[in-house]
Amino acid sequence: MHDGTESHMTPSEERPRRPKGIYMVPNMITLAALFGGFYSVVMAMNDRYDLATVGIFVAMVLDSLDGRVARLTNTQSAFGEQMDSLSDMVSFGAAPALIAYEWTLRDIGRWGWIAAFVYCACAALRLARFNVNTAVVDKRFFQGLPSPAAAALVAGFIWLMTELEIPAKDVTWFMFALTLYTGLTMVTNVPFYSFKDLSLRKSVPFAAIVLVALGIAVINIHPPTVLFGLFVIYGLSGYALYAWRKSKGRPTSVISTSTDEPDERGLHD
Repeated sequence: MHDGTESHMTPSEERPRRPKGIYMVPNMITLAALFGGFYSVVMAMNDRYDLATVGIFVAMVLDSLDGRVARLTNTQSAFGEQMDSLSDMVSFGAAPALIAYEWTLRDIGRWGWIAAFVYCACAALRLARFNVNTAVVDKRFFQGLPSPAAAALVAGFIWLMTELEIPAKDVTWFMFALTLYTGLTMVTNVPFYSFKDLSLRKSVPFAAIVLVALGIAVINIHPPTVLFGLFVIYGLSGYALYAWRKSKGRPTSVISTSTDEPDERGLHD
């Protein structure tokens, strides 16, 4: 029976609201990648550049896993995407710039911190552009050098020089040039293969597994040399692909050359 009074509560108000949560597993992996970048900076401040560079590579591995885990477990979220970008900015933007500066760039005064800042700023610009251009870029390619690869070039060079016991002051200007190269290449329109069209769910020939085993064996010969060499090849591959496309008369950009920004409706609500 009714008591004579009329309820003015809407159906949504009558039902108890369930608090929104976040997915634990992929975000924990992202936090671990963020810790790798933070750890690298702390180690660089304590002159442990061997550990600092390893921290960057660990962050790279973890960064490659969080998105895949989220897709496999169907736990993708807008929160996770934003968290991943912020983690990338620390681990592959600020951390490599600060490590390079602490290692040797500080020896050339203002030129050193300018190079470090250019790298850091370009990493931020690249990540912001990636976030807003996701829907209009060819998924097979990155627009510009991806920030993890840029960080691997900077950290890999420091790791290699540390392992070979080459004094940092002997390669200061090369570090300066490498830092500028990686930073500026991140914000170009040069296409870099993304490997996103390779699916782990598809069957592969037995020879592919053998090649993976051989690759692991080669890396273990001398990890700093082999890994740095691989990332140097990748860091130059975009320009080679750009030149090849140019010579064939094909489009050189993986995105429209229009100066209009992509549709951003809903991104800032």
